[in-house]
Amino acid sequence: MIHSERPGPTLRLTTEEHAGDALRAREDRVAAEEPLEIRLAWPGAPARRVWVTMRTPGHDFELAAGWLVHEGVTATDGLHTVAYCTDEDLTPQQEYNVVTATLAAAPERDVGHRHVAASTGSSACGVCGKDSVEDALATPRATRWSGPLPDPAVVRELPDRLREAQPVFGETGGVHAAALATAEGELLVVREDVGRHNAVDKVTGARVLGGTSPAEAVLVVSGRAGFELAQKAVAAGVGSLVAVGAPTSLAVALAREAGLGLWGFTRADRSVRYA
Repeated sequence: MIHSERPGPTLRLTTEEHAGDALRAREDRVAAEEPLEIRLAWPGAPARRVWVTMRTPGHDFELAAGWLVHEGVTATDGLHTVAYCTDEDLTPQQEYNVVTATLAAAPERDVGHRHVAASTGSSACGVCGKDSVEDALATPRATRWSGPLPDPAVVRELPDRLREAQPVFGETGGVHAAALATAEGELLVVREDVGRHNAVDKVTGARVLGGTSPAEAVLVVSGRAGFELAQKAVAAGVGSLVAVGAPTSLAVALAREAGLGLWGFTRADRSVRYA
């Protein structure tokens, strides 16, 4: 698709609806999905590509900022600027799909270390769940939340509050959501994306770019709580993670080691605490 303007979070399409023997043409909206390339630069180092993700367009600078913090590449106050790339060799399709983040100083961590190591190991590389937990615990993180955490009654209310703040999901049914909330259940930041990880990156990035700590009482997510979401929660310094779906074994292990509260299978009448 060639962009004449910045892409939005949804696209309108003409479709055919089949219901029994009936057929009718109708308009529908689908969640937009496009690649975002993140480039990283710092004093004395030219911009280079460090990550590409498929995302829902919108809040792209937040996504980049949050991802860099979650990966331990920079502290929450180490980001100098984030902007769309203006290289002349970019195609029209790339115009709003390439972001350059410039740090105030050299990265605190090799941005490719965790991902390269995970992709180049042999069958005898020795990587296991314990290694992953220790690696996540060693990642530089924001100052950990030390305030109150939500009680079980508030936890059970969070999925419904999140659902009420999901306009793109309401139009398309095709995106995940994440939100940062207080111990009383007030939603401070809500972001949607086709990628559950991107939604969390955007939430943290919103706080970082707004000059506010991403550490708060609770991060609530619309899907399951896998290891990478728990890792992002730990890196952001939040006090607890509440998921609508199930947690994984490694997410539970990390939460218990890091002191992260972890809730799964959360709905209005029930939730299960794992850490």
